[in-house]
Amino acid sequence: MQTLSNPHRERSITPEFLLHTGPARSPSLASFVESSTWFAGLTAEEQARVQADIYERQYPAGGVACHRGDPADHWLAVIAGMVKVDTASACGRAITFAGVPAGSWFGEGAVLKSEPRPYSVVAIKESRVAFVPRATFLWLLERNPAFSRYVIDQLNARCGYYVGLVHNPRLHEAAARVAFCLAELFHRQLYPSTERILSLSQEEVGRLSGLSRQNTNRALRELADAGMLAMEYGAIRILDLEALRRFAHIGD
Repeated sequence: MQTLSNPHRERSITPEFLLHTGPARSPSLASFVESSTWFAGLTAEEQARVQADIYERQYPAGGVACHRGDPADHWLAVIAGMVKVDTASACGRAITFAGVPAGSWFGEGAVLKSEPRPYSVVAIKESRVAFVPRATFLWLLERNPAFSRYVIDQLNARCGYYVGLVHNPRLHEAAARVAFCLAELFHRQLYPSTERILSLSQEEVGRLSGLSRQNTNRALRELADAGMLAMEYGAIRILDLEALRRFAHIGD
């Protein structure tokens, strides 16, 4: 497939994407919380406490929202942009566990264990991150069965993701790794709001997948030639999500 690089075409699709994930036109904190799937199942009292206790911070690309070893004292969400969950090996090599797009909640496992956070949270692009205090999160768990069910479903889905990550023998291949990272951004339970047009540069895909820019470029071109995606100016359009998933998981 021919690589698309027309800036005028990209500008025509950008507003649609930014309506959901761009910091400049992203939702207010209050409306973001209200649109979250778990919020409607709370009582009026519970909703009021969440809205009173939650707060947000904005980070530039490369900014660290949470450091590994910090207290896991907040449940987190990405209002706009995208972050990655990563750590570093003893030799200093960065290891990316997952990318987290806008509209997603994460970090419930670390909050429940009440241990130092075992990973860092780093903005891949300019991002807004929401923080729910641990005390509020645990209060909801104790009071609201629907919220508890939501958290259980999140943990179950996240466990499945990491099992796939560990057992996928093809993830040492650049194209398979990029396919896996992109396809997992569309997990319905974990990431319910991801659009088919990802406002990600090749450099940002490299950060997400842990690859050099050169290897990322080669992998994206391979996936584009196979008809799974198209590279546009400052964005990646997913053309065949199911094929992308199959390619990432061949040999599982």
